Amino acid sequence: MFIFIFLSVLNLYVSGCWGGCAEVDSLTEAVEGEGFLLGCISCKRREEVKAEAVVDWFFRPPGQENDSHIFQYDHPTALSPDPVFAGRVAWRGTLDPDVQIGAIFISNLTANDSGTYRCRFQRTLFLNLYDHEDVIEKRVELQVVAEAQRELTAVVAEILMYVLIVVLQLWLILVLLYCYKKISAEQEARDARKALKAQTKLLDPEEDCDGIKTE
Repeated sequence: MFIFIFLSVLNLYVSGCWGGCAEVDSLTEAVEGEGFLLGCISCKRREEVKAEAVVDWFFRPPGQENDSHIFQYDHPTALSPDPVFAGRVAWRGTLDPDVQIGAIFISNLTANDSGTYRCRFQRTLFLNLYDHEDVIEKRVELQVVAEAQRELTAVVAEILMYVLIVVLQLWLILVLLYCYKKISAEQEARDARKALKAQTKLLDPEEDCDGIKTE
């Protein structure tokens, strides 16, 4: 869910600054008792055209044929007509009439919230000669589970992270050993040169004990 929230926020920032938009699919697994962000993004093909959009969300439980209207956002008004979802649904989409992100947040999920969620954009494009009506729909198959199931990619990523940490630690130890040996070898060579120089002075027959050369 964090990934979708991050991408949604990034999409809002990009839309406001550079007029860009990227459609990101919603996550499909939620945990019972927690909240969940249902994502729905519909980008305009031409950003320079002024537009307004109304977003509606519908819910259909498994095994049923009829949808229940659970939420509507018509800037700046947000409504939740279904009593089952009333008080549990909050708008997390674009906060202006030209809606492109139609995400909603559902709190206190239960197993009964599993099912098909349908997001519908009713967009009006204000063209020079006429107004164009457009309807875009997207579906999200949500499954509410008792516990979060870790995805294989997350497990592999965690394993790789620990392997990388171990490798870096071993590499650091090897570097420290190499530096220690190099410093020790240089110190030994320096001491050997000093000892050789001192021995040479002692054995030099041209100097006496007072440092005066003899004839």
